[in-house]
Order: sequence, then structure tokens, then C-alpha cells
Amino acid sequence: MSTATPVFTPETLHTTDVGTGDDLEARVIVFNCDCHTYQQVISLLCASIPGMNSSRAFELAWRIDHEGQATVYTGERKLAEEIGKKLAGGGLRVGVQ
Repeated sequence: MSTATPVFTPETLHTTDVGTGDDLEARVIVFNCDCHTYQQVISLLCASIPGMNSSRAFELAWRIDHEGQATVYTGERKLAEEIGKKLAGGGLRVGVQ
């Protein structure tokens, strides 16, 4: 006579979207690579991110240099991916999350 406990398999749930539906779910992170000058990073940030100004871009470049990374954009995923491509195209190490 067996005293084994029966095994139950959990039901699989398929989820295709875990977001809020407002498409404000992404951020662009630039990582330090020690291969660009401050001016190059500032220029790329200003050219790639809507509404970016040189003062804010300098703050971000400083943070990238001294802290190893900085979030340079938070917002719409589609725009974040476009910004990430532009920055990466300029030679920066970029992550989009």
C-alpha cells in the first residue's frame, strides 16, 4: 500500500502584457565607456533626447563619468528605443529597460 502524496500540476497562465497600457514603461541608461569626451556625450544627448539642454546633458555626462551610468530618459517605450538606437549609433554603451 502506497502512502505517497498526490502531485498537483499548477495551471499555466499566459500573459502577453504586464504593463499599464500607457506605454510609459521604459528608461534609457547610458554606461561609462571612457572613450568619449564630455562634449561628445553632451552633443549626443542633446541631439537624441527631445527637450534635452546642454546644462542637463552636462549633469548626466558627469553622473555617467563618476557613477558609471545614468538614466537619461524615462517614458514611452517606443521613444526610448529610438533614443537608445541614436545614442548607440553615436558609439555610447546604452541599455533600454
